[in-house]
Amino acid sequence: MIFAGLSGAILWSLLTWWLALPTSSSHALIGGYAGAAVAKGGMGAVMCASCTAWTKTLTFIVLSPLIGMTIGHLLMVAILWIFRSSSPHRVDHWFRRLQLVSAAFFSLNHGGNDAQKTAGIITAVLFSAGYLGSFDVPMWVRFAAYAAIGLGTLAGGWRIIATMGTKITKLQPVGGFAAETGAAIAIFTATHFGIPVSTTHAITGAIVGVGSTHRLSAVRWGVARKIVWAWVITIPASGAIAAFTYEILLAFDLH
Repeated sequence: MIFAGLSGAILWSLLTWWLALPTSSSHALIGGYAGAAVAKGGMGAVMCASCTAWTKTLTFIVLSPLIGMTIGHLLMVAILWIFRSSSPHRVDHWFRRLQLVSAAFFSLNHGGNDAQKTAGIITAVLFSAGYLGSFDVPMWVRFAAYAAIGLGTLAGGWRIIATMGTKITKLQPVGGFAAETGAAIAIFTATHFGIPVSTTHAITGAIVGVGSTHRLSAVRWGVARKIVWAWVITIPASGAIAAFTYEILLAFDLH
C-alpha cells in the first residue's frame, strides 16, 4: 500500500514537472496514500477517524496561498513606503543581500514542514515491516530526509523555477524578499499547528500578492489559473494513480 501511495505521488509530481506546473508534493503524497488506502479497504479506510486531519489539510489548501498572498502584498507595500525616497539602485543593492536571509528563512520552514513527511513515510515502512518496536523516528531517518530534500532543492527543477520566477510575474530582489518572507510565515503558521501544508501554494500566493502591488495586470492570471486547477486535481489525480497501482500489484499477487 505504501509503495502504491508513493507511486501515485511520484508519477503525478513528474507529470506536473513536465508540464512546468508548480504543484504540491505534500498534497500529492496525501492523495496517493488515500487512494491506496481506499483501494485496499474502501472509503472507510480514510473516513471518519481521519476527518479532522482531512479538514485541516483541505482548509489550508485554500488558506496557505491566501495567507502568503496577503502577507507578501502587505510586506511589499510597507517596503515601497519605507524606501520611497531611496534610489532604485540602492534598494536593489540592499535587497540582493537581504534576499539571502529571506531565502534561508523560507528554506528553513520548507524543511520544517516537508521533510517531516518523508521521515514519517520511511518510519512507517520500518515500523510496518517490524524493524522498529515503536513509531519513533530514528535519527538516521531524519538526516536522510533532510539531506534528500536539500539535494533535491540543489538539483532544482528549472521548468518549475522558470514558471515561479518569470511566468507568474516579474520579480526583482525586493519582490523576492517580500514573497519569500510572506510564504515562510504562512508555512511556519501551518507547521506550528501540525498541518502538512504546501510550500508551493504558499510561495505562489505570495508571488501573486507581490505582483499585484504594482498593478493587477502585472500578474499573468492565465498562468495562475492553470496552477490553481492543477492544485484542485492533485489529490484526486494522485489518489487515482495510487489506486490503479495497487490494483496492478494485487493482480500480480504482490500486495
